[in-house]
Amino acid sequence: MQIKVNNATLELVQGDITQQATDAIVNAANPSLLGGGGVDGAIHRAAGPELLVECRTLGGCEAGDAKITKGYQLKARHVIHTVGPVYRREGQRAAELLTSAYRRSLEVASEHHLKSVAFPSISTGAYGYPLNEAAPIALKTVADFLKKHPDIELARFVLFDGKTLAAYEEALKGLAAT
Repeated sequence: MQIKVNNATLELVQGDITQQATDAIVNAANPSLLGGGGVDGAIHRAAGPELLVECRTLGGCEAGDAKITKGYQLKARHVIHTVGPVYRREGQRAAELLTSAYRRSLEVASEHHLKSVAFPSISTGAYGYPLNEAAPIALKTVADFLKKHPDIELARFVLFDGKTLAAYEEALKGLAAT
């Protein structure tokens, strides 16, 4: 499923983010940036040990911020590492931090003249953000950014399973209707 936002394409696919041949993939990282479970662990394994070596030089990352590295053995040339909120810990700040994680990832991509970015569903795994709340925030944030930044041509959400894809499709239908 996809929509056009100005000259950009915002699309949803089910699959493995480590296999995306976009300019960058976004890593739903933990604050240390030194790998972990879920998407983070998969990206570190697929990129190879050089990614961890570079991540050690970055000094971590705060929730809502993003940092960039090379992609190493990935098809993507770069990895943009962002830290989403832990839903229960952040309370009312969770939506603000999730919005910031997506926006900062796109700002970093734009600063590095990247044209295509693939996102996972940030914070909806171990960090416990409910899909039905996270998906509309993610899609609206990305669509709003694309409206103002024509340099990004493709924003792809690569969703791991059918349940996550369905939640994002429902949210995208709602976004497209507005």
